[in-house]
Amino acid sequence: MKLEKEKNKDALKVAWAELEARVRKIKLGGGKERLKKLEAKGKLSARQRINLLVDDAEDVLEIGVLAAENMYEEYGGCPAAGVVVVLGKIQGKYCIILANDATVKAGAWFPMTAKKNLRAQEIAMENRIPIIYLVDSAGIFLPLQDQIFADKEDFGRIFRNNARMSSKGIIQIAAVMGSCVAGGAYLPIMSDESIIVEKTGSIFLAGSYLVKAAIGETIDNETLGGAETHSSISGVTDYKVKDDQAALEKIKRLVEKIGSRPQAGFQRSESAPPKFPIDEIYGCLPKERTQPYDTYALLDHLVDEDSLDEYKKEYGQTLITTYAKIEGWSIGIVANQRNVVKNKKGEMQFGGVIYGDAADKATRFIANCNQRNIPLVFLQDVTGFMVGSKAEHSGIIKDGAKMVNAVANSVVPKFTIVLGNSFGAGNYAMCGRAFDPRFMVAWPTAKIAVMGGTQAADVLLQIEKASTKEEVQKSEKEEILKKEIQQRYEEKTEILNAASQLWIDAVIDPASTRKWISHGVAIANQAPAEEKFNMGVLQV
Repeated sequence: MKLEKEKNKDALKVAWAELEARVRKIKLGGGKERLKKLEAKGKLSARQRINLLVDDAEDVLEIGVLAAENMYEEYGGCPAAGVVVVLGKIQGKYCIILANDATVKAGAWFPMTAKKNLRAQEIAMENRIPIIYLVDSAGIFLPLQDQIFADKEDFGRIFRNNARMSSKGIIQIAAVMGSCVAGGAYLPIMSDESIIVEKTGSIFLAGSYLVKAAIGETIDNETLGGAETHSSISGVTDYKVKDDQAALEKIKRLVEKIGSRPQAGFQRSESAPPKFPIDEIYGCLPKERTQPYDTYALLDHLVDEDSLDEYKKEYGQTLITTYAKIEGWSIGIVANQRNVVKNKKGEMQFGGVIYGDAADKATRFIANCNQRNIPLVFLQDVTGFMVGSKAEHSGIIKDGAKMVNAVANSVVPKFTIVLGNSFGAGNYAMCGRAFDPRFMVAWPTAKIAVMGGTQAADVLLQIEKASTKEEVQKSEKEEILKKEIQQRYEEKTEILNAASQLWIDAVIDPASTRKWISHGVAIANQAPAEEKFNMGVLQV
């Protein structure tokens, strides 16, 4: 048993180490040479700017560092989608910070850059926290303009959000620390207050070359839209500062003066450590994803010791529904039990599968947490809902629909951690991205897909055989074909693919799970619910 746990631990740690190495490279942005060129211009890098702005650079949560990974390779790639997004404290106040990375295509906007910016704005709006823009961008990446310009969730949505946030009193502060051109010029000016850096900051709808081509006027960029122009002539910006450091200090001074608002009132008591150390959690998850394990053992590494109060423990045992505490914050946990269990009828139930009784229990528990103003944490390791005639005849579809209804209409904050599998409708019922978790993160060996690779390969193999109209017997040829299909399928289920598409906010070190949940609840506590819980019509 001890040897097995060590193997599990090693497998998860190796997966995390491989991702960490990738992230270290991503954090160099456009590379060391471009970082040196930036320094020669007297400018700080995006990450240096953020580190100087926050109270503690070691205590931030980074969103979407793997966004756009393995994408846009024909253009040289776009590390972290060309923008750094973090959650951290400035002068003791939680803020979300966006910093364009000028070393990546001069900070140009790719389609994933827009998606990442929209995600950051969504976080600010949901949690009613200030959002800080550190602007240094050449505007839309023109070769891909058809993928970023005109649709509902494209570039223009950012400015719509600027206006909506302003109407809701969500603080927006922008510092123009480099280029800010074309449509992007509206972002800092639609913020509450804007800062511009002398010599390096510039704002204009059209640069000097375009102005010459359009109207024949000859003018340099500094005169056209530099700091002096916009501070003393146009009045477009509010503060002129001498360099990057001064801009960051000005932001700190402005944030420090922001007044407080009513909070959501989530309960917090004195924090206690888990029963077993969080850094020993690696051994809880089997190396082979098909192997069962006891989710209760994992909870003992995650929640404050002696804080579990389990709801309907003996009923619907393939889901664990329990009140608990993490770093003192009261939460409700909905977790897939991955052990095989026996129900009171003596029937064996597969771990990781949602049965009708478990879905009913979870529906009621979610309602309870909404009644009591308790945030919800979903721990996903789910292969889907139970199938087969017995399940269908007992109404698994309506039971699952009730759970999905409760998740969708929940007004308390929801947080989702993908520990292992996140397959099919189980992803939805366990609060996947489509159901608005405040944050959704995953462990390094997690997978997100419609179904597992083996099952998918069997289905796809049958389709491929039918389309070729060949009678392929169970043979070496069929096995090779199945293996090829499975490999192609599983590449798309790897968590790196989900992270690159921003289906999740981050891939995290399992040992930081408590930190992500605790910070998440603290951030969500800044925003009281704006509507009452109402599940709507339920099928019975």
